[in-house]
This record gives sequence, C-alpha cells and structure tokens, in this order.
Amino acid sequence: MASGYGLNGGPSRCFPFWQEVLACYVVNTTTEDDSGKKKCAPVLEDYYECLHHKKEAARVRALQAAYQKAEAKNPRDDAPSAAQIRTLGLLEESMEDKNLKPARFLPYKKPSIT
Repeated sequence: MASGYGLNGGPSRCFPFWQEVLACYVVNTTTEDDSGKKKCAPVLEDYYECLHHKKEAARVRALQAAYQKAEAKNPRDDAPSAAQIRTLGLLEESMEDKNLKPARFLPYKKPSIT
C-alpha cells in the first residue's frame, strides 16, 4: 500500500525491501553526489519485484508454456471429448427423467424430438 501500512494495519509486505533501498541510498549518496545510486540498483530491483511480481509472472508463464507444450506432445489416451466436457452428462436426459420442473418466470420451450 502507498501509505506503508498493510491491509491489517501492520507494515506492508514490501516495507522491508523499501527500508533496504533507503539504507542503500543513505550510505551511498550525498547531497552533492548521486553517483552511488548505481550501487543500489539490485536492491531497488528487489523492491520493484515485491511490488509488481513481474519476474514471478514471467516464470509462471514460462512454466505454463512448457507444460502445455509437453501436454501437446503426449496427448492422453483416456481424455474426454469436447461433447462430454460440455454436457457433463446433464443434457442427455429429458427434464422429466432428471425430475426438474421448468422455471415459472423464465420462458421454457419443450425440446422437439424428431
């Protein structure tokens, strides 16, 4: 959170990283010379990662892509068909067989059996 306080009133999850960034700036810079900021780049990078999780998201995307590629190479033999997934076994029976009544306020059209 921007205020430095977390959701439960304590310090935010990234507050320790921010303290490291500030400590690095205090040690490595002066009012006349800002060249020490370059030494703080790794610490600042850790702070940004804590805030935005960009590296973590990139790792997750890479893992998901590798998993999908492996799944495409070795398809399952007993995988359900698309029709089985869509129906889940619910649409094959009539409303009477499923012991369901049509809704009172929603329009219902009886299926035409041909």
